[in-house]
Amino acid sequence: MIVTTDDLFKIAYGKFAVGAYNINNMEQCIGLFQGTLDSQAPFIIQISRGARKYARVKMLEGLIRSAEEVFPESIFAVHLDHGDEETAYDCIDSGFYSSVMIDASHEPFGENVAIVRRVVERAHPKGVSVEAELGMLGGVEEDIAVDEKHAMLTDPDDASEFVRLTGCDSLAVAIGTSHGAYKFSGGQGLHFGRLAEIQERLPNYPLVMHGSSSVPRDEVERINAAGGAMDPSARGVDEDEFAKAVPLGVTKVNIDTDGRLVWTRVHREYFRDQAEKFDFRGPGTIFMAEYANFIAHKNEKLGSAGRLEEVRAALS
Repeated sequence: MIVTTDDLFKIAYGKFAVGAYNINNMEQCIGLFQGTLDSQAPFIIQISRGARKYARVKMLEGLIRSAEEVFPESIFAVHLDHGDEETAYDCIDSGFYSSVMIDASHEPFGENVAIVRRVVERAHPKGVSVEAELGMLGGVEEDIAVDEKHAMLTDPDDASEFVRLTGCDSLAVAIGTSHGAYKFSGGQGLHFGRLAEIQERLPNYPLVMHGSSSVPRDEVERINAAGGAMDPSARGVDEDEFAKAVPLGVTKVNIDTDGRLVWTRVHREYFRDQAEKFDFRGPGTIFMAEYANFIAHKNEKLGSAGRLEEVRAALS
C-alpha cells in the first residue's frame, strides 16, 4: 500500500527511522519488498534521476505497481531522490510519487531557498511533500561530486530559517555522513552535538540522514577476493549509531551504496566460482535473497522492524 511520506514520518518520529532504499531494477525491487515483509517494516522506495534514466520512468512505476500487488501487506512511500527542479516537477505532476527531494544544496543559501520554495508551491497543492538539503555532504551522488574539504556541516540557525522560508516538509542535514563507499578516515564520525542543536531549533520536525551506508568490511574483502579492486580502507556509518540519531529527530535514513556492494559481491563470487555459467538468473536469484536479508538487517538497526502492524493501525 502506497502511503504519504508525511504519514510515515508522523508515526515514526522519535520512535524509529524509516529506511529509504534506492532501486534500479526488478531484482532490487523484489528483494526490497521481501526484506521489508520479512522484518515487518514500513519503508520508502527511492528513485533517483539515474534510475529513471537507466530503467525508464514507466518501467520503474510498473515494477512498483506490480510489487504492490505481489506483496499486498507492504506499506511504503515512493520518493524522488536527489532531484533537480525539472525532474521534481515531472514527479509531482505524475500523481505517482508521495514525496520529492529537491537538491539545491550546492547553491548559495538564497538560491537554495528560492528553488525549494518554487518546488514546495508546486507540490503541496497536489498532496506531495518536499525534502530539501542544507549543508554539503562529501563524496559522490549520481553526477554530483564534493571533495571532503568542501563538505560543510549544516548550521542549526540556518536550518531553522531555511525551513521557515521554504516550507519544506523534511530536511536532509549534513552531520558527518557522506555519499558513496569512501566515507570516513581517521576518527571521523557523526556529529550528534550538531544534530541536537538542529533538533532544538526544529522540534518535532523530521530530519533526514543521507549517505548512511556502513560499507561493511566483510563485503569489501569478499569483493576484492573475487577480483574487485575496492579500497580496503573504505568504511561508512556505524549502523549502531542509527538508534542514537532517532531521538534527535532523524526520521528517514538513506541507504544505497551497501545494496550495490551486495550486488557486486554476489555476482563476482558467482562467476568466479562457476566460470562456465552465463545465465544471469543464477546470480539474480541469489541476489534477491541476499538483498532481502540485507534490508531486514538494516530495518532492525533503524528500529523500524516489527512496526508494520503499528503503522497499519495508525493509518486506519
